[in-house]
Amino acid sequence: MTARTAAHLPSPPAVSNLPDLPPEDRLRSPVTGWTRAHWEAIADRLLDALVPYATPGFAQYRLPGPASHSGPLSDGLEGYARSFMLAAFRIAGAGGEADASLIERYAAGLAAGTDPGGPEAWPPIEDRAQPMVEAASIAIALHETRPWLWDRLDDAVRARVAEWLGGFVGKQANDSNWRLFQVVTEEFLASVGAPHSRAEIDGGLDRIEDWYRGGGWYSDGDGRKFDYYNGWAMHLYPLLWARIAGPRADPARVAAYRARLREFLSTYQYFFGSDGAPVHQGRSLIYRFATAAPLWAGALADATPLPPGRTRRIASGALRHFAERGVPDERGLLTLGWYGAFEPVTQRYSGPASPYWASKAFLGLLLPEDHPAWTAVEEPSPVDTTDACLALPEPGWLLHSTAADGIVRLLNHGSDRLRPLPAKAEDNPHYAKFGYATAAAPDTGEAAWAAGIDNHIALVDAQGVPTRRGRIHPLGTAGRRAASWHAPAEGSRIETTSVVHGPWEVRVHRVEGAAGAGVREGGWALAGADVPVTDSGPGWALARRADGLTSAIVGLHGWDSATGAVVHATDANAYGRHSATPYLALPALGGGSGPFGPIPARTSGLFVSLVVLTRDDTDGPSTADSLRAAVTAHVTDHGEGNGTVVVVRFRDGTKEEVVV
Repeated sequence: MTARTAAHLPSPPAVSNLPDLPPEDRLRSPVTGWTRAHWEAIADRLLDALVPYATPGFAQYRLPGPASHSGPLSDGLEGYARSFMLAAFRIAGAGGEADASLIERYAAGLAAGTDPGGPEAWPPIEDRAQPMVEAASIAIALHETRPWLWDRLDDAVRARVAEWLGGFVGKQANDSNWRLFQVVTEEFLASVGAPHSRAEIDGGLDRIEDWYRGGGWYSDGDGRKFDYYNGWAMHLYPLLWARIAGPRADPARVAAYRARLREFLSTYQYFFGSDGAPVHQGRSLIYRFATAAPLWAGALADATPLPPGRTRRIASGALRHFAERGVPDERGLLTLGWYGAFEPVTQRYSGPASPYWASKAFLGLLLPEDHPAWTAVEEPSPVDTTDACLALPEPGWLLHSTAADGIVRLLNHGSDRLRPLPAKAEDNPHYAKFGYATAAAPDTGEAAWAAGIDNHIALVDAQGVPTRRGRIHPLGTAGRRAASWHAPAEGSRIETTSVVHGPWEVRVHRVEGAAGAGVREGGWALAGADVPVTDSGPGWALARRADGLTSAIVGLHGWDSATGAVVHATDANAYGRHSATPYLALPALGGGSGPFGPIPARTSGLFVSLVVLTRDDTDGPSTADSLRAAVTAHVTDHGEGNGTVVVVRFRDGTKEEVVV
């Protein structure tokens, strides 16, 4: 892949959903063109757009859309609390000189929401209930706006707010990032002299130590639960707690949190494509540009290894990426989706106001206008200028990016978001796939997920039913490779090693106990507004969009008799209405019976595949011959007990050996 010497996002046409954006500043922001004024303008647009949906006393924002499992009353509180964070960052960032009506609205909401006999009263904080989440947002907002809002409230309102927040004391939070909601809320109570439990605060902070795995990575609870909650929750809330606690905070704790965030950001900067898109992995993706929050947190806490101009380039790039793709919508609202509304990307806890956790992205407004993160000239991100490969052993991930097309790919050999054994291994499309990227998303529509083709290898029984990946057992991540195994069905095992170079990924699968099963492997799901162009033949298949983005898969070993094909889906992908996934398939073989039907002579096998996602006009795949010329795999079997060696050679001479 060819590295670029400069990065520059082209000036977009007028963004109809954001009509009042200020002019670009290409001197200060040569990559994105965006400045603090753009962030302020979008914050104002988001806040103003909520007003028509406010209840009369402004204690709730009841947005259009399906209710969450917590119900409309909780959803209305969520609208208030999450947007209050955004309002707080805007108010504090302006030194209290923001629109006076903004302060008035949220002050009125506090009074109405905490009036226990009023028509807009907030639901109480109960064990493991959604108001716990929203209480933390309110506590953060109250702290950051203390001189302009809290200090000016009537004594009676302050007492009621403290009483409502105090409902957290003695309650049980979910044993996950929710423990930090209790920490933040009760620390605010401590700061205003209200009843609180220091044991609960310290207990929550102690608990996250159990989940810290090193390298800047926390699991979001027991198990292997790695996703964006690492940044926008597990790192963020301890630092916000420290801001609230001030001199009450243990200096050793704060130093540890800052060091961990610094280590995390050293690799997190690689999670964003050159177009600003974050890698599409994990739950709560409706929070979109909240992915920028830990970048600003690093600057705010002096806990970042990134130059200030790079922090702003990546954060502004993410905000701009979504703005150019219709976020917020024409009403100024954040919908339940990735770009447009897309229900399959939601969870049962998602309500109409849930996307406003994206407010965390505006944390940078707490930095003064003359802070280097706002004044320094933008610097390209590392993805803009060089190819990169990063092994992240703690989550079991391998990141590889290419400067020529600006795409980041995440290969997943360690995060399944499952409770520890003996819990059942029910997988999820945002965790079960081998690959996630900045330019592609898994097919998550109901039928597509049932088929489970993209970025997955499955055993397929005689009735065509595929196996799932389930629990992921990491085998190691280092250099240019990552490996794991999973048990797709009782008595069977698939061990997979991914080896990467440039845009290419070679997957080496050792399949055991696949009696009677067919084998099928899919590449990346490619989605867009139009139906992708496709092509296929024996042992290979590809799909291509009009802009040149291409997904391809080629059998390098074990797929000699495989069919190459492409499956199409509609309304199944967050990146566009039409998606296409290239895949390889070997049918089930006859001769007896087994757990998947007929037993063939083959009950195990070695399968080597080339999987590609690229938009490189120079090096991109166009034919089966060019794909096969890019990478070769030579397999040597040293006999039973001595292993098999797979030698992978890339066309520039790079060689990797995999022993299976």
